[in-house]
Amino acid sequence: MDHNNILAVVLAGGKSKRFGRDKSQVKLGNKILIDYILTEIIDFYKDILIVTNEPIKFLDSNKISIVNDIKKGLGPLGGIFSAMKWVRDNKKDYKWISTFPIDTPFFKKKHLIKFYKEINLEKSNLFFMKSKNKRHNIFGLWSLELYEKLESALNRGDRKVELWANEIGVKTIDFEHENNKDPFFNINTEKELEIAKKLLKNDKLQ
Repeated sequence: MDHNNILAVVLAGGKSKRFGRDKSQVKLGNKILIDYILTEIIDFYKDILIVTNEPIKFLDSNKISIVNDIKKGLGPLGGIFSAMKWVRDNKKDYKWISTFPIDTPFFKKKHLIKFYKEINLEKSNLFFMKSKNKRHNIFGLWSLELYEKLESALNRGDRKVELWANEIGVKTIDFEHENNKDPFFNINTEKELEIAKKLLKNDKLQ
């Protein structure tokens, strides 16, 4: 797979309702949450696009650009469409976008490498990661050929990634948890942040 055909997209436009404040800016160890995923992917792509609706801090790099959602309240599907529109509006050559959340600090570059290695681009226009029978819909690879279908779906009121992906067809790549470590552990609450702090501390002790 030619990584030059892929734009990395970090979806940071969520409201973080359950957390009560912007998760992307929450400190975990010596970094804010958004920088964990950026650190893993920054050397992997030519460009990274962050979709956000508020001014936020993040890793300093000339590879990173910012775009707002075309319209607030459209959820992750709206963020993905906003990224696709950014590609078109800026006449970029990307054929695919690879999407990432901001709240999974234990996801590593090696998982991304495995994802791409096992994908057969001829089988689908959409691929998600999956582990322990759970599909991780924000960790995805989306063809720009889905642009019109996604635009139509948003116009008719679709908001759920899960349902829309099922409708258009999606392939999954399975992951196992190594040493009982979940690379897809995500932080939605203060309690989960405390769990993440303990997991991070254990990693440093090993």
